[in-house]
Amino acid sequence: MPKTHNLMKKILLLSFLSIFIFEVSAQETIIVPNQQDSRVITTGVPFVLISADARSAGMGDIGVATSADAFSQQWNPAKYAFAISKQAVGITYTPYLSQLVNDIFLGNLTYYNRLNERSAVAASFRYFSLGEIEIRQTADDIGLIEKPNELTFDVSYALRLSERFSMAVTGRYLRSDLRIQSAPNSDDASAGSSFAVDISGYYQSEEIAYNDFDGRWRAGFNISNLGPKISYDEVGQENFLPTNLGLGGGFDFILDAYNKIGVNAEVNKLLVPTPPIRGTEFVDANGDGDLDDGEEVINDNAIFEGSDPDVNFFKGVFQSFGDAPGGFSEELKEFTWALGAEYWYQDVFAFRAGYFNESEDKGSRKFLSLGAGFRYTAINIDISYLFSTSRVRSPLEGTLRFGLTFNFGDEYDEY
Repeated sequence: MPKTHNLMKKILLLSFLSIFIFEVSAQETIIVPNQQDSRVITTGVPFVLISADARSAGMGDIGVATSADAFSQQWNPAKYAFAISKQAVGITYTPYLSQLVNDIFLGNLTYYNRLNERSAVAASFRYFSLGEIEIRQTADDIGLIEKPNELTFDVSYALRLSERFSMAVTGRYLRSDLRIQSAPNSDDASAGSSFAVDISGYYQSEEIAYNDFDGRWRAGFNISNLGPKISYDEVGQENFLPTNLGLGGGFDFILDAYNKIGVNAEVNKLLVPTPPIRGTEFVDANGDGDLDDGEEVINDNAIFEGSDPDVNFFKGVFQSFGDAPGGFSEELKEFTWALGAEYWYQDVFAFRAGYFNESEDKGSRKFLSLGAGFRYTAINIDISYLFSTSRVRSPLEGTLRFGLTFNFGDEYDEY
């Protein structure tokens, strides 16, 4: 009898456990997606992606594979090894949101020195001012004037690895001071900072004789802003830097001694994880697939589709090529493309035009640009203008951008 009694207890226990397991498995967890989520990729210090020079801006923000100039530091520092002038200083000024305010701007100062026929060094400083903001707790307060700003300082070294190909490495310091004091005399805000590196390469062919003209091929790449995330305090949100892959190609039609036309194409992709589709994860007690009153919510910010973006910057680079919730078609939408052309007459006057395109699902930046350049002895003057072709109005709409270059020293015979 005791053995029979123990056996019955084991059978009852197993039956109870099987019923419990069945009930738990029947109550599956379900995630209801949030359809309002945006998958536009956002980063910290996005101002570093703004075209700082008027020449590139006039060709649809193209610069990875154009011919070398003083402002190659932003686009492809490897081009400095093919620069014509031994040294140059470039200064640019870009008003931002000029139709709304008059104190937001992007300034850029660049210097390069071609050390010899194989190598060159360069440095640049970019400053983005967001104007003045007056903070008052009450109407009678004196007020606190804040001047949020962001800046970068970088140094590069370019070296020819062969007669027609060069590479460069760049080190960059980034600082973002955008946090606003919560009240006068408080001290709860601090600037965020980080560092990054660029790796770039540039190819320029010899001048090739065709039937009716001479020509030259150009190609380049630049992996820029590769570095740790930026944050404003120890417990705050960390933001990816705008790590970017740029690929470009171009061809120069050298029609005669007076006329030259350069055509260019470029694609860019942010090497930053795509935001996933998030939703509410809950226990579906009745199995209807809907979140009903009284059902337990496990996570109100669960990932419904896509990959977790909370990774380090290095893993984020590789993850960015295959984490879009929409699959391969959405990955393709994350590439921007641009076409541009530049006409030079007697190396004195230039006319430029370009078009830039970004998917409507990823920011919808679309614009036409026009530009012109003038060269007098050792001085270059560049201007550009932008026309939006998208329903999303560009902050640079209706803005003239200016650039000034001073060339020094002897010239190299690269052509």
